[in-house]
Amino acid sequence: MSTETLDTAPAAPPVPPPPPEGPDSPWGIRDFRLLWFGRVVAVLAIQIQSSALLWQVYEIARRDHPIEQASLYLGLVGLCQFLPLLAFTLPAGAMADRRDRKRTVWISILVEAACAGSFLAMALHGNPPLWGLLAVAALFGAARAFLAPASQAFLPMVVGRKALPPAIAAQSIAFQTGAIAGPALGGVIVGVNVPLAYAVSLGMFLLAVAAFILIRTSGKPAPQANPLSPIDSVKEGLAYVWKTKIVLGAISLDLVVVLLAGVALLTPIFARDILHVGPQGFGLLRAAFGVGAMGMAIYLSRFPIRRNGGRWMFSAVAVFGLCTLTFGLSKIVWLSGLALLIGGAADMISVNVRQTLIQLATPDHMRGRVSSVSMLFIGASNELGEAYSGVMVRMLGAVGAAVFGGLGALAATGAWSAMFPGLRKADRLT
Repeated sequence: MSTETLDTAPAAPPVPPPPPEGPDSPWGIRDFRLLWFGRVVAVLAIQIQSSALLWQVYEIARRDHPIEQASLYLGLVGLCQFLPLLAFTLPAGAMADRRDRKRTVWISILVEAACAGSFLAMALHGNPPLWGLLAVAALFGAARAFLAPASQAFLPMVVGRKALPPAIAAQSIAFQTGAIAGPALGGVIVGVNVPLAYAVSLGMFLLAVAAFILIRTSGKPAPQANPLSPIDSVKEGLAYVWKTKIVLGAISLDLVVVLLAGVALLTPIFARDILHVGPQGFGLLRAAFGVGAMGMAIYLSRFPIRRNGGRWMFSAVAVFGLCTLTFGLSKIVWLSGLALLIGGAADMISVNVRQTLIQLATPDHMRGRVSSVSMLFIGASNELGEAYSGVMVRMLGAVGAAVFGGLGALAATGAWSAMFPGLRKADRLT
């Protein structure tokens, strides 16, 4: 990253030297391979458990309510997981800058395993109460709030600075692998037996815990000379994000673009009523975005972006907006699928550059708090994005909502490029 772009950051207190440069590739690092494996099985476990929980909640609600009312309970599942995430993410980021990050990660996954065990026990009971399932879902959301900032802040400690860009891409491969294979695998297992799905999730969570415990790299952040109170620590993290324009610009651009141009909620409408391709076509449209993202993540893990990071990010966001616009206007299923495929690849470029810029612009003693702010923005954009899409479909129709979102993403690209010139000029990703 160029010196010019870092001049916007506020002066940080004296801290110990940064982690060692390390090798160019993360795959030669034993601890990274364990970390990557742990992430894959944890994401798979989350997706399988989610499939079982949604199916079980809907089945229970449908016994006593009509379809429209029963579907509301599915929204409650997401809400019960999001509210603890909203409440605990910032304090969890502050804790990740004070406590052992590796230990926080595996304890959080252990709590997730306990949630899977609770779901399994209730499923074996045969007639679990909805309030019990939703309460465990809320506990699961709280565990994810502590897991996310600690795991993001722990990654640079494992791989060093030189291997960070391909390591972030490899982490994205792990996530996309679980996100693509998890729902399909979960659907198959749920079709056999719901308790079996929870049992498989429990086993995978325990595998992830074992992988992180076997990592030898210390997760302890450098001790601070004058440690702040938890509240002041959170305030310091928020102030750092606000003053560091590279970080603020990258996080806020992602929030706005995902809010405007996210089309996940629109795909069933397009598949059924606009493209007329039925459930098979819907599955292909849903998979196209993930396949594009995963393919690009594999490429970036082998050939990471090293220069012109800001230009790459803004270009990728613009392509993402154009793909959303194309998807909205398309009446041909292969063109719609291609637009989502390219959009997924463009989104992965943006994610990779954004996360690398944020990690490199943030000193190690602040990484947990900055990661927590980033995760809070991502969670808010996803949750609010679905609500926003529903409102826009009601106002403009599905095609109008997609076209408006694509144009909005392009407008946001131009506006953020003008408001954050340091982010646009950010150069080296090493």
